Amino acid sequence: MATTTPELKRSRSAKSATRPGDRIFSGLSRGSGITLLVIMAAIAVFLSYRTVIAISKDSTNFFTTFEWNPAGDPPAFGIAVLAFGTVVSSIVAMVIAVPVAIGIALFISHYAPRRLAKPLAYVVDLLAAVPSIIYGLWGAIFLVPYLAGLNEWLDQYLGWTYVFDKANEGPARSLFTVGILLAIMILPIITNVTREVFLQVPKMHEEAALALGATRWEVIRMSVLPFGRSGIISASMLGLGRALGETMAVAVVLSPSFLISGHLLDPGGGTFAQNIAAKFNEANEYGRDALIASGLVLFAITLLVNGAARWIIGRRKEYSGAAA
Repeated sequence: MATTTPELKRSRSAKSATRPGDRIFSGLSRGSGITLLVIMAAIAVFLSYRTVIAISKDSTNFFTTFEWNPAGDPPAFGIAVLAFGTVVSSIVAMVIAVPVAIGIALFISHYAPRRLAKPLAYVVDLLAAVPSIIYGLWGAIFLVPYLAGLNEWLDQYLGWTYVFDKANEGPARSLFTVGILLAIMILPIITNVTREVFLQVPKMHEEAALALGATRWEVIRMSVLPFGRSGIISASMLGLGRALGETMAVAVVLSPSFLISGHLLDPGGGTFAQNIAAKFNEANEYGRDALIASGLVLFAITLLVNGAARWIIGRRKEYSGAAA
């Protein structure tokens, strides 16, 4: 029987690469990537241009001012409160959502019986499709009143941490409430992606661990979680992207104020997206430039977060390849 030489394999692959279908698909893929880069660059140029116009007329420091009054004389506005509120609420959301999402994904993929796993996965998929305004209305009508008791409990038993010390009375329209609401919103996204990654774990890895006498948890710890680590990071960054840019739900729940407070239970605060949604209609042309300038900062934060995620995933792949 004739053997297939490396030269023959390369000639076959070269022939297959010249097929019309392969050329069309390659061209479409390359064109899609280039188009995406052009769109991103155009967005960055537009935001940068309008930001330069806004900052040139700002009478204060754009990065450290605790005020938003671009219609004043002289105009004064800054993103310090917005950056703080966006980052803090997103961190709270991630701390709550990521462990719960991993647990749900593991339960659906490795613990739940098939007749329960499919309906549960369908419910999670359905939750990911709920519009953000619905979450916002639910948060304002249901979540805010019922979090009053939790806030009192946290203030009583964890107030010594300063973070959970409630210094100002008022309804639970705080960054902590926003973080919980964002956690509920991003939970289905992280769960769906993580579940699909866990389902891709090679069965031979799990069977080998079971053959060595490992328990189900040891199989998950030694085979499933290491295999899915990069997928978990990707899913988490996808959820973080939505948390950073969420608009309507935050605008409905939060009581906006331009004050920075380390007490997460105090009403007030603000985020980039919430401020843009609340101020855009009433803003004049210069005020809109100021809002666009804050949007550029959010755009940059999102790019940095995604870039950091890609770097972490790349490092993990390099480490895994070197270990192999």
